[in-house]
Amino acid sequence: MSKHSIVVIGTSAGGMEALKQLVAHLPSNLSAAIFIVWHIASESTNKLPQILERVSSLPVAQAINNETIQPGRIYVAPSDHHLLIELGQVRVTKGPKENRFRPSVDVLFRSAALAYGSQVIGVVLTGLLNDGASGLYAVKERGGRAVVQDPVDALHPSMPIQAMKAVPVDYCVPIKEMGALLGRLSNEVTQEKEEMPMSEQMKLEVAIAGEDNAFRSGIMKLGKLSPYTCPECHGVLLQLKDGDLIRFRCHTGHAYSLNALLTEVTESIEASLWSTLRGIEESELLMNYLAEHLYEANDSGTAELLRQKLQEASKRAELVRQAIRSNEILSEEKLSSDGASFHK
Repeated sequence: MSKHSIVVIGTSAGGMEALKQLVAHLPSNLSAAIFIVWHIASESTNKLPQILERVSSLPVAQAINNETIQPGRIYVAPSDHHLLIELGQVRVTKGPKENRFRPSVDVLFRSAALAYGSQVIGVVLTGLLNDGASGLYAVKERGGRAVVQDPVDALHPSMPIQAMKAVPVDYCVPIKEMGALLGRLSNEVTQEKEEMPMSEQMKLEVAIAGEDNAFRSGIMKLGKLSPYTCPECHGVLLQLKDGDLIRFRCHTGHAYSLNALLTEVTESIEASLWSTLRGIEESELLMNYLAEHLYEANDSGTAELLRQKLQEASKRAELVRQAIRSNEILSEEKLSSDGASFHK
């Protein structure tokens, strides 16, 4: 008989305090292994293991590639690396980013679901956008349990809310109750059902996160071509689906939810506008320099014409500045918030 021996936890904004509370309430005799992905900047040093160690009755450490999985131990993903789970061991890789992050919550959850099926408990805590929704779908697809932090209790409720939209969760509880709940669930015997199937999509996506070549592995067969390009590498994006959840992957392996893609594209518009403004202002500097040179050469007619062109360029630059000021970075959460304010 098998028990829920693998617990995977994902969080982003507000995650530090949530994880400290959760870990502090985990039972000291917990039989499951715990794996944590917390989104932090890729250039940052992840101090989370040391912070959690101070409040935990269980050993906590940063995950090491190919180390053996031990029950009653907490493994934390290192910064700028994916954390994956294989049968009996941990993988730490530099696979393509998902939803702009490495480590990725979805990568951890998906790999655990593939390796351990119904023995997995997936936990989504506070965070922005919908990271973890696709991974939690994979956990449920393979027969595992789905747990989310009560959105009312979360500092940033988006991740739990989006997870609940993607799958029927088994438990929705405040963070102070989460540790005891995981202790109880880890002692439950999993249902003796026929093993849930592994989809080809799940196997391929886990392999890509494990640093397999996405294109040569056959990623182009997974979905239909979309009219969108990858914000990171500008490769063509394929449209994938997890139930009702729409996602995208490029042929090099980068992955985005629909929500994350919207945010990334609207964010990149501002960068493009700043680049355009820089080009216009460089042309103004050059035209001004050339006009002065023409005046010195007694070619005042051409110099005056150039001055007119300079004024036109200055007007175009101001229009671009206005576009930068009015540009919005969009997400489902922002649209919902704006809609609520509009209807008040």
